[in-house]
Amino acid sequence: MTNTQRIVRPQLLLSASLALVALAGSPALAQQAAAVEEDTGEIVVTARRGSERLIDVPATVSVITAETLAATGTFRSQELLQLTPGVTIVSGTAEAGDTQINIRGLNGARDAEASVALVVDGILKTNTAQLNQVQGTLRQVEVLKGPQGAIYGRNAAAGAIVMSTIMPGDAWSGAVRANYGELGTAQAFAHIAGPVTDTIGVVLSANYQTTDGFWRNEFLNNAKVVDDQENYGFDGRVVARLGDATTLDIKGRHARLSGASINFNASFHLPNFAAVNPAFYENVNERQFRYYSNIRPTNEQTTWEASARVEHDFGTGKLTGWLLYSDVDQSLTADGTSADFARYTFPGATPASVAASNSCFATTAALTGYPLAPPTFIGQTPVPFIFDPATGSTFGAYSPTTCDGTQLQVRKQKDISGEIRYASALDGPINWSVGLYYLNIDRETGVSLGADLGQGVLPTLYNPPGSSNPTSQLFNDRFSTNVYAAFGNVDWKPVEQLTLGVALRYDIERRRAENLVPFVNDPITGGPINPGQQGGPIPPASNTFKQLQPKVTLTFKPDDDTALFANWGVGFKAGGFNNQGSAAIVNQNFNDGVTPGTINAGVTINDQYRLERSSAFEAGIKGSLLDGRITYDLAGYYTQVRDMQFFEFFVGGFGLLRVVSNIDRVDIWGGELNLTAKIVDGWTIFGSGNLTGSEIKRNASRPDTVGNKSPYTADYTLNLGTQVSLPLNDSLKANFRADYRLTGPTWFHSVQDQEKPTLFSGLLPISALGLPAVVGNARYDVTRRDPFGVVNLRAGIEGKNWTATVFANNLLDKLWLNEVIPAIEFGGSFISPGQRRVIGAELGFRF
Repeated sequence: MTNTQRIVRPQLLLSASLALVALAGSPALAQQAAAVEEDTGEIVVTARRGSERLIDVPATVSVITAETLAATGTFRSQELLQLTPGVTIVSGTAEAGDTQINIRGLNGARDAEASVALVVDGILKTNTAQLNQVQGTLRQVEVLKGPQGAIYGRNAAAGAIVMSTIMPGDAWSGAVRANYGELGTAQAFAHIAGPVTDTIGVVLSANYQTTDGFWRNEFLNNAKVVDDQENYGFDGRVVARLGDATTLDIKGRHARLSGASINFNASFHLPNFAAVNPAFYENVNERQFRYYSNIRPTNEQTTWEASARVEHDFGTGKLTGWLLYSDVDQSLTADGTSADFARYTFPGATPASVAASNSCFATTAALTGYPLAPPTFIGQTPVPFIFDPATGSTFGAYSPTTCDGTQLQVRKQKDISGEIRYASALDGPINWSVGLYYLNIDRETGVSLGADLGQGVLPTLYNPPGSSNPTSQLFNDRFSTNVYAAFGNVDWKPVEQLTLGVALRYDIERRRAENLVPFVNDPITGGPINPGQQGGPIPPASNTFKQLQPKVTLTFKPDDDTALFANWGVGFKAGGFNNQGSAAIVNQNFNDGVTPGTINAGVTINDQYRLERSSAFEAGIKGSLLDGRITYDLAGYYTQVRDMQFFEFFVGGFGLLRVVSNIDRVDIWGGELNLTAKIVDGWTIFGSGNLTGSEIKRNASRPDTVGNKSPYTADYTLNLGTQVSLPLNDSLKANFRADYRLTGPTWFHSVQDQEKPTLFSGLLPISALGLPAVVGNARYDVTRRDPFGVVNLRAGIEGKNWTATVFANNLLDKLWLNEVIPAIEFGGSFISPGQRRVIGAELGFRF
């Protein structure tokens, strides 16, 4: 499909919807639903698809109100979720759309489906790349914890993020907000909303962000190309009354991002090598980050989206239907990882291999002695040090030479989805709803390695021998998914104090994978360019995944200020396909154990991974004291996960490989407490905490990890803060907000405090060193992220229609780790740093 075609399709949907609006006529515009009841000041949420008081929801819900959004200046999931206990997020380490959200021990594995549903203005988003995008001008955000599939549908196994954006009112209003801070960091937001006619209203908004990033590339003259980023977005919304009882809500969105990618350093965990250099056995928390790749990393992401939502009120109930079209394209280019395994070092039979080797020798000779981060170094030859201890080199990943090659990753996804739902009026002892859902996903992914001949990275996955960037490994697949679901729920209130609820959803996901890799040989090694092609072209694969998702809830209210609740539900994520040929690579390189230079790692990876199913129970109490001046909620939970989907990363002489595996069973348990106290009018203090325990009970992929903790799960989180708003005179008030977030120790892999054989274990006995295999073993006790705390402050003056604010994000400039990706059979980890301090100022104007 051409770029023009990609633009036209959402525009056609938007134009068709606007035509419907033009035919409308009658009463006034829909008003923006109140997030707070005016008479009681209680928070109102839509956690169960209808407006209700927060205290009436039989589950733990963290609510970020409009007041909190303004006080904290947050606008994306990355910042919003840091305000929420029991929730952590990894975002943007590899690429912009690469986001993993962990709620109470359930994580969204990279390259699999998300574990958290994103619902914006009643519409379920289906592309994980949108989890951290700006979704318009936010009015309120609700984070629901525990399986929500029966209520919110697909990929809500761990919970749901429910966002509401502003709607047009009876009068025109708008706002502009802009800030500037250190590191060339700037943001700007603007929106305008109001009536076009008595029956039609619009909201238009735009956003822009840019930053130079904190880190610099030393080799490229300290260029700002490590974590720089620039992005913008436009959102449009049209809301119209099509009669006394019918509302049409049309939205369109376009976003564009350009910046860097693969913000990683590589770290070794080889204790027996530490006798030569202690840096070979490095604790990830002590890493001194440096960047010096010879390839400038790039990341491009483009999003087009359009939706239409219709609601008709029959009096006895409401019929709601919506359609969504989404098109997200993203790609990245970066330096490679293969230098230490001699992939591009030795001349071979093909011109491409000779050219790669010559380029590698030339850059190594020119850069001998260039100061790399220990223990890596550039010797007189590009031969790995285990083969040439006298003059060899240890490059690590992302070196300034051409010896590690290049990488290109692409992901193109188009979604079309729709839902129709009928819900009874919420005015009787029994309330119910039923509905149907459909989704079609067309996704293409590709990961390509190329020889670095010093002429840059070509933007195409396959480049033939003789080109300036010949492809030497390629995964490229097209995935097609069709989802069909039926759902319904019933809530029964036999007496005023007691409510019982039952919800049920049945999903059928039909998936198909088609391999797109040409049947050609690797110009470097001479073997198949995809190892899965050893027996010929890879045939298509398909499977169907089905799951029933029940949810049962109970609420008992002994009085108006207290609610006891309990719920149980089943969460579900469909299985899927790794890039075809993944199993062959792992078996050939890590499970041989017979061929000299190989090891018997005993790790099992399949081209197809299984569906994930979780069963979760939660019980708690919530309420308020002292006429609402103190609010609280306390909950405990237990979750059992079957076939947890988990991301694995493999590195070696073959290049790099990203796959999803399954952990057969993981048990998770914990507790959570939230407290808010209004000390005096205008001064609030708040605190929340979460403790999570977990244990891997079975894991056929890596049996020796039984007893370890759930990956990507912090042992605890703690949030403390205060918010003050005090009048200075009739027209001015002072605002202050302080937030402290403490995140506990976190393992990022199923392999934890263990020793494992690596590729070095296989190479050492046959190398010039002739050492026993055990010398090449790695220990992963140094890969746990340490606890870290981050302080954010905002202070300012507010007039009748303006604000002036100073802010400090990560005030103490805490160096923390965003993500640690252990590559177990490589003997090390790929580590990404978190955001450093940014101090700046902000101005806002509203009308």
